[in-house]
Amino acid sequence: MDSADDPRDGPRSGATGASDLQALAVELRRMNGEINRLVHAFAHAQGIHATDVQALGAILDSEEPLTPGRLREHLGLTSGAVTACLDRLERAGHIRRARDSADRRVVHLHYEAGAKAAARSFFMPLAEAASGARSAAEPHELAAALRFLGRMNEELSGMQVPRR
Repeated sequence: MDSADDPRDGPRSGATGASDLQALAVELRRMNGEINRLVHAFAHAQGIHATDVQALGAILDSEEPLTPGRLREHLGLTSGAVTACLDRLERAGHIRRARDSADRRVVHLHYEAGAKAAARSFFMPLAEAASGARSAAEPHELAAALRFLGRMNEELSGMQVPRR
């Protein structure tokens, strides 16, 4: 492929909307593949499943402590699968479950500080790569990318997954 056709070079003048969409899809798949590779390596190193790493991300990113039920909805798993995931994460020292003080039936999930530090250390190369890409971008490019990714995540979170 010659450099004029390389989607990493950005949009070409005269590129059609369809080719822009295809180039975007290629780049999103490539990025997803690279992140999945890192997630699987982390999961293997920690003796957990890749789904467990998704659960950790959801727990970390939540603005308030997640409950197993809200985690189940977020991941699209059954109650039993979430329980097995949380059991693995707790045994591996990544999370702790705590009962709500006002309603003892409610369980909150907390990411353990030591496990956060281990994840931060493992994923530091990803953070450094993001920092390098960010430093090569103009401020308006970064703002546009953040707006796009936010919109893309909103669209994806609203998608209904086909059931078989």
